[in-house]
Amino acid sequence: MRYLIFVTLLWAFSFNLIGAYLAGQVDSYFAVLTRVVLAGLVFLPLTRWRGVAPGFIAGVTLVGALQFGVTYLCLYLSFNVLTVAEVLLFTVLTPLHVTLIDDALNRRFNPWALVAAAVAVFGAGLIRYDGVSSDFLGGFLLMQLANFTFAAGQVGYKHLTRRYPSDIPLHRRFGYFFLGALVVVLPAWLLFGNPEKLPSTTSQWAVLVWMGVLATALGQFCWNKGATLVDAGTLAVMNNMAVPVGLVLNLVFWGTKTNLLLLTVGGLIILASLGINRLGRQTA
Repeated sequence: MRYLIFVTLLWAFSFNLIGAYLAGQVDSYFAVLTRVVLAGLVFLPLTRWRGVAPGFIAGVTLVGALQFGVTYLCLYLSFNVLTVAEVLLFTVLTPLHVTLIDDALNRRFNPWALVAAAVAVFGAGLIRYDGVSSDFLGGFLLMQLANFTFAAGQVGYKHLTRRYPSDIPLHRRFGYFFLGALVVVLPAWLLFGNPEKLPSTTSQWAVLVWMGVLATALGQFCWNKGATLVDAGTLAVMNNMAVPVGLVLNLVFWGTKTNLLLLTVGGLIILASLGINRLGRQTA
């Protein structure tokens, strides 16, 4: 849990940095590409290639392509057809994808995990709901693809570590993740990127370094490592903890107006979903 809590705080703060310094100012594809390259450079010296099962290398490479590459590509494309409020609202469905994919891989159905995820979705949706426009189907489908690939990456990595046990530490077997992300992100930048919107200030470059080294390299590794240490229900719930945490940080550091009543109620509902999941494990 401590890994997931740490990354929740890290990503919640990083999301606010993106909104303050990058969104609408720096080309989105370049920002994502920079994050992948910097994160890859962090893990490259640590990565072991010999003695690692080829199936594990291929699997983690696919996880990176899905969990980071496709997810972020769909996320940025969705901003072309959705409002920010709609994008944030539609991300709260990720826990449902986590539980359903995990059940499918294990060929079972865990109703408690699904109930906990649904409660977490309700709590996060209560916080984020700000009205939905009538023309949102295309954006909704893009966001569900992003939710699916992000969930599939987490659950897939969890299953890979179980299928390919090794004495080699996980941080020595994670660099392939960013190789997979690069396979998706680099062509996206070449096809859709805008070279005229590169970073132009020290603050923008500093935020990109933060995003690459901390939010992406450290964050992605710790999140996936944390995913291997908890059950699917807890992982599903933790996917939505960033919603209230992000709003609190936004309120404290940037003074953004927030409905404190909805924030409090929604946050308590998400915490309650953890209790539901724990109760399910005890009664199983």
